[in-house]
Amino acid sequence: MPPKYSAPGVYVEEMSSGVRTITGVPTSITAFVGAALRGPVDLAVRVQGFAEFHRTFGGLARSCPMSYAVNQFFQNGGADALIVRVVERTAAAATGAADTLELSASSPGVWGDELRVRVDHDTRPMVGMEELFNLTIRDAETLVTERYLDVSVVPGHSRHIETVLTRKSALVRFVSAAATRPGVTSDPTMPGNDPMTVTPGSISFTANGNDGATIDDSEISDPSLELSQRGLWALERESIVNLLVIPPFTLNDDGDIGAQTRAAAAAYCKKRRAFYIADPLAVWDAPSDLYTGANSIDLGLWGLSPTENAALYFPRLIAPDPLQDGNPAEFAPGGAVAGIYSRTDRERGVWKSPAGRNATLLGVSGLAMTLTDVDNGQLNRRGVNSLRAFPATGRVVWGARTLRGVDSLASKWKYVAVRRLALCIEESVIRGTQWVVFEPNDEPLWAQLRLTIGAFMQTLFRQGAFQGTSPRDAYFVRCDRQTTTPADTAAGVVNIMVGFATLKPAEFLVIEIQQRAVPVVV
Repeated sequence: MPPKYSAPGVYVEEMSSGVRTITGVPTSITAFVGAALRGPVDLAVRVQGFAEFHRTFGGLARSCPMSYAVNQFFQNGGADALIVRVVERTAAAATGAADTLELSASSPGVWGDELRVRVDHDTRPMVGMEELFNLTIRDAETLVTERYLDVSVVPGHSRHIETVLTRKSALVRFVSAAATRPGVTSDPTMPGNDPMTVTPGSISFTANGNDGATIDDSEISDPSLELSQRGLWALERESIVNLLVIPPFTLNDDGDIGAQTRAAAAAYCKKRRAFYIADPLAVWDAPSDLYTGANSIDLGLWGLSPTENAALYFPRLIAPDPLQDGNPAEFAPGGAVAGIYSRTDRERGVWKSPAGRNATLLGVSGLAMTLTDVDNGQLNRRGVNSLRAFPATGRVVWGARTLRGVDSLASKWKYVAVRRLALCIEESVIRGTQWVVFEPNDEPLWAQLRLTIGAFMQTLFRQGAFQGTSPRDAYFVRCDRQTTTPADTAAGVVNIMVGFATLKPAEFLVIEIQQRAVPVVV
């Protein structure tokens, strides 16, 4: 309703332009699912550097190929990772006791055997039956120390030890305690016996932590895990996932993930508008192994049908292993390639193919196999991206196709960059138009949608995401009576049509050279 004016004068009214900003979503948040030395289980934890991964998940371990994949991701330009640690069902958390106080490590694994605990009674004056004490915990391996002052074992107390540890501790969890406070574990007044250092005088946890057996497909992709949001489906709690890497279960030749996990990963990426970076099988010793024989990508052992939301890279990488005195070891390429995706997105944009002379594999000393141009051509026609080594340039990603990039399929989603740009636009528009729900479905709303989405597409055009020299050539946004009929309006439906001219990579550079006889002019 317009305001009622009573006194003569000048009045200012602020009017909405009708344009709502659509912000482009991130494009390279990379999820890793696999085993780690320590850390939360079946919970996606964001890390933004390998040092942070080391603090939370324990760093490199030969028994945890995911740790190497994450390290290579950050080495190659990755910036934002989601880590889902999975464990085998027999894994157990270490336990410990300080007098009557029973504790356990916060997550399964032998890492908990290094925990130390100490109790002192240097608290504020107690009121009534508070039974206050101080608890100090230290991880003797990482030297991380936690100290909790004025806690109690009295039920219902505002600082009950169970409540405090559940909310704040990254090292331990409460198991049980008697109704009276535990006794001190040492005399904090003795020289060199500072309670902040925990030792000497602290109590060691019982050495009963257990990493369990090697994980397999059942811990990552068993369909029964979906309902409880475990394994791969722990990512359901995250707002957005762009890339997915599932490293091999072990570094041995027989440690590859199974067809079940590959198929589940591709299906999940399709559902979440994400992209799966698939690793090659360790048994692929030659390019011909990928399209002939029992382990070819056309047979059931591979288990991944041609899909536009996945790409495969071959061969495996050779890189120094810090845990083996820097000796070269063979690794799956998924983590390093995901880092190149992230680096390319940041430097050039998601519409630039993550391949070429600038897509250098950093921290890599070699490739498990040297591919020739003939090999590269055979793999390229089958939608497999090659990793090549060139003089002066080094090791690079030399392929830009999705698994739908097989020449015979003639798919519109042939190229990684085209598919990922479409996913970015879809996700951005979906998130940026949530305000439309329950708005009056008529021309004013349609005009707002055209303005809002058009402004977003114009921004992408100016950044160089589309073909064409003008917006008219590059994209269109339609939302009117042609796209939304009276029947649609009656059903509460708004139809928006967004089109764009994609930039396809220049895979084949053809230079025509002609020799001409030029007459001599005397």
